[in-house]
Amino acid sequence: MTLDWCPGIREACGYWRDAPMLQHTFEALQASLESESDSSIDAAKGLVECFCRVFIDQLDDPTSPLKPRDEASITEWVSAATRVLRREDVRDRKFADLIKHHNGLAESLRVLRNDAGPLSHGKDGFIQALTVYHRRAAILAADAIVAFLHHAYLDTQLDPISSREPWERFAKDNALIDAHVGLEVDIEEGDSPTLRFRLPSGDELPINIEVSRLLYQLDRDAYVEALNATRGLPAPAADATE
Repeated sequence: MTLDWCPGIREACGYWRDAPMLQHTFEALQASLESESDSSIDAAKGLVECFCRVFIDQLDDPTSPLKPRDEASITEWVSAATRVLRREDVRDRKFADLIKHHNGLAESLRVLRNDAGPLSHGKDGFIQALTVYHRRAAILAADAIVAFLHHAYLDTQLDPISSREPWERFAKDNALIDAHVGLEVDIEEGDSPTLRFRLPSGDELPINIEVSRLLYQLDRDAYVEALNATRGLPAPAADATE
């Protein structure tokens, strides 16, 4: 039931299921919620920082980096992630002020973790645990931050050269390459191209693969060059990307 408190975190963790440490922290959050432990506050704060690192590592400009130092506070990480995602670039000043309140949520989460999280500092062994309402408030705060940053990230144009995202994340770009860049291979109606590799024994090893996937997996620079060559050309029919 308590997992209903963090739908944004669950969605984001499902998207980043290949990030081992992120998943490890999410498992710690789930376990602490199920056991009604105050350590859920430690896990919630850790998840926010972990997500900020993921987004910043994906989008930070190496020529003008915004990534904080490793020992930076959660507030600094959230602020840097917001800037990397360009969420402060809005026309309405009041909305920009609203976005900045996520930093306030992060700061409150930091203070609560320091004061009440049992895994951050040694506490008096006889103090009372927090109530379920305190834990829920902390989880909701973390969830609001993660959901905001994750959906902002999903709307961001990524650089395929440096991205850790899978080939599927670039569906529209892939469709352009597949529609306009070909290989000297066997192609059948409705199927992906088939590359045929001949083995020393004389046997044949056929591989069926999209051109965009091959380029993305083997040579990101070639992928970008192919994509640039197809920009402005007609997009393929809708069923070509399905």
